[in-house]
Amino acid sequence: MRYISTRGGIQPINFKDAVMMGLATDGGLLLPESYPQISRQELDQWRSLSYPDLALRIISPFVDDIPVDDLKGLIQRSYATFNHPQVTPVVHRDGVHILELFHGVTLAFKDVALQLLGNLFEYILAERGERLNILGATSGDTGSAAIHGVRGKKGITIFILHPHGKTSPVQALQMITVGDANVHNIAIRGTFDDCQNMVKALFNDLQFKEKYSLGAVNSINWARVLAQVVYYFYAWLRVTDEGDRPVCFSVPTGNFGDIFAGYVAKRMGLPMGRLLLATNENNILTRFVRDGDYSLANVVATVSPSMDIQLASNFERYLFHLYDQDPGRVRAAFAELRECGRISFTPAEMEQVRADFCSATVDQAATLETIGSFNRETGYLLDPHTAVGVRAALDLLPSDAARVCLATAHPAKFGEAVEKAVGTPAPVPGSIAALAGMETRCTVMDADLEKVRQFVVEHVA
Repeated sequence: MRYISTRGGIQPINFKDAVMMGLATDGGLLLPESYPQISRQELDQWRSLSYPDLALRIISPFVDDIPVDDLKGLIQRSYATFNHPQVTPVVHRDGVHILELFHGVTLAFKDVALQLLGNLFEYILAERGERLNILGATSGDTGSAAIHGVRGKKGITIFILHPHGKTSPVQALQMITVGDANVHNIAIRGTFDDCQNMVKALFNDLQFKEKYSLGAVNSINWARVLAQVVYYFYAWLRVTDEGDRPVCFSVPTGNFGDIFAGYVAKRMGLPMGRLLLATNENNILTRFVRDGDYSLANVVATVSPSMDIQLASNFERYLFHLYDQDPGRVRAAFAELRECGRISFTPAEMEQVRADFCSATVDQAATLETIGSFNRETGYLLDPHTAVGVRAALDLLPSDAARVCLATAHPAKFGEAVEKAVGTPAPVPGSIAALAGMETRCTVMDADLEKVRQFVVEHVA
């Protein structure tokens, strides 16, 4: 399996090089040249597999440069850190299936990918005798999951940028209470888009990237998307075990990585309906699906902060497929975005988009109402991001389908919003309660690219 760039400027590379490159050296995102096809017969044979064994079946066709026994060990070690034997269990409540993705070390879906990515980094670095300086941006959950995926690992230093005061308090504490010497937190006075743009700018400075051995943990890293593909298959196998019926997934969406993993699963042959793309008020992607309007707007702070994003990095991967894998068309689209603040689409392209996705915007009032009503009716407590997906699913998806809603975080990570919705605090797991009073370490700075660059230079190992 070889990997290519959405912008067409690199020669095909192998999986390990794709993991280490992160963002392609031409500024594009990496994708496999093709997708393995999974037959219905294979799917039925996989029903009894454990999550790690299923992950090996799905991931291994994409990885032909790591011995299968080594890959199996990396996968098993990654998911041994989860606190549920099924890793991503599915529970049924009030006509929807909740795919619980929050049983990892930081209680968010990012752990599913970043525990594996951290182990892949360590494996490849040890093999090559190299070091890596990870640079990432987070709207809340990626940062803590990335930090916990690589803290204390040999050969790795990590720098995470997050918008100062715009994550939940728990999200911030999960990052800034990590005292390992290889961890550096940078709080930026600005938005997540400011953080992400600066990270991309440093990666696009190829001389700087090479000199300081920069690596990516954001979902611009293909390995993260690949790891997330697995739980779509796992959920499908759980909800179709009592008969064959349509399956639809509802995905609360910010940076488009999680829902793109579902798109990849569908391209691999997983039977499903249109993916439901659920947004909060930062709804550039909903405007795109519904109206063909992909135009930038100001970021609005909401009770679902991990979705407070306008410019979704992984959207470029989808565009590459929408444009029939034409890198010239991708480059032209992003030139238009830089010059005009928007991307325009043909009627034929929008017809394809609407065949792939449906979409809904769920505002803060509806989000809080959904947390409250769902809790009263079912006893189940949703976090605000998951509530966006559940509300959209109940409104848009057919009731005769298996409606699978991705639960992206434990409700205790967003305690203020949950308490406002239900009137009582969310139960606090011990790992979160232990954060109170811990020593913190974080550097606050303006959204100044050169200041961030200098900080990295001064703190690389």
